[in-house]
Amino acid sequence: MRSPRKVLLTGTVLLAAAGLLAGCGTGQAGAGDGRVQLRVATFPPGADAAAYEAFAAQEEQFEKEHPDIDVIGVEYEWEGPTFAVQLAGGSLPDVFTVPFTDTKTLLENGQLTDVTDAIERLGYTDAFNDVILDGVTGDDGHLYGFPRQAYAMGLHYNRELFAEAGLDPDAPPTTWDEVREYAKQITEKTGKAGYAQMAANNTGGWQLTAATVARGGRTQVDEADGSATSTIDNDATKAALQFLHDVRWTDGSFGARFDLDWGTINQEFAAGNLGMYTSGSDVYTALVRDFGMAPETYGLGVVPVEGDDPGTLGGGDVAVISPTADETTVDAAVEWIDWYYMQKLLDEDAAVADAKTLADSGQAVGTPLLPVLSREQYEESLTWIEPYINVPRDQMSAFIDDIWEQTPVGEPKKKTQEVYALLDTVVQTVLTQQDADIDALLKNAQSDAQALLDQ
Repeated sequence: MRSPRKVLLTGTVLLAAAGLLAGCGTGQAGAGDGRVQLRVATFPPGADAAAYEAFAAQEEQFEKEHPDIDVIGVEYEWEGPTFAVQLAGGSLPDVFTVPFTDTKTLLENGQLTDVTDAIERLGYTDAFNDVILDGVTGDDGHLYGFPRQAYAMGLHYNRELFAEAGLDPDAPPTTWDEVREYAKQITEKTGKAGYAQMAANNTGGWQLTAATVARGGRTQVDEADGSATSTIDNDATKAALQFLHDVRWTDGSFGARFDLDWGTINQEFAAGNLGMYTSGSDVYTALVRDFGMAPETYGLGVVPVEGDDPGTLGGGDVAVISPTADETTVDAAVEWIDWYYMQKLLDEDAAVADAKTLADSGQAVGTPLLPVLSREQYEESLTWIEPYINVPRDQMSAFIDDIWEQTPVGEPKKKTQEVYALLDTVVQTVLTQQDADIDALLKNAQSDAQALLDQ
């Protein structure tokens, strides 16, 4: 393949992508010529034309080195509830990415391909961070995916709204009291929401868990026998909900949207309607590429921490192979994953080639991440690609400088998404009912979560 014409689009084709694809077919290119056709995930719907241009260039490089493989990009966005339907319907790409929080469920259901031998052969087994590798390790000790990217939770803020409100754009808040104070000032001075938080499609539970960890609490505890105990009803989670209540009902600085999820909160932020929110530190790329945010408006700091045992909730995603792929396709998929995702983490030439291709296409290079390997390896890789870094890292210095002082905490391992869904309702109730009984909500949520864990 030599152009973006073979990126298969699902749903409505946006104008940016349509311009690249106009007049070109999306049929069985490469069929019958002896090459292995490999369907690989590319971008979620809405990615700009430059993203597809970058992918086309990388695809051409890969196919030049692997002439027996015909790569077909598939527009893709992970959604847990639709995975089984895609799997049954045969529409799942051969290679796709899955959040850490979903890999355990897919492992339990036998829905991932064993890549233990491939990871060992490529020499990555001992290179990965042990905490991260745990997310792709099955009960049988085998490995079922390549951890490719990790993040810590960050506080994202709009520098223009900070300046308009009389706040220093280079000094984001460092305590939850300051977050509340800054949010109120932003709303009073600009009329925009000072602070908002995700509350729908399991993201409410995700962010409530992050807020709990930041205040020294945990929503789930692993037991020695492999079971788990729900600990949702704790002081840290109560404090996190009380914070939301006060921002919403006392200060009036939360805004008018109480059903935001990952996509819609990014839309609101990129449009300049929101002063601050928490999410993964890697979201800058999507904000610019998929949501049209102006880079100069962006700022990133660490999530404030307090309490006796605080930390920053971490996450990331894993490159995996469809369980329906045959042996030949699996071999091709491993070659693609190694080339597209992994080599740039360890090899200078691969890192530079990747960064140059992305930079030449106007894509983000240098977005702050947590290393899936070692910190030393990650920081060395940044020196390799320094000439191509194009993200405003000076506007992210509050995060880059301070994140290493925070303790990374993994997401709950058992029934993660199901429990997050329970907590969505708790968050929404606090945001929509001024007299919500937080104590009762937490007591009921803990009981319901434990019932799930005991299944």
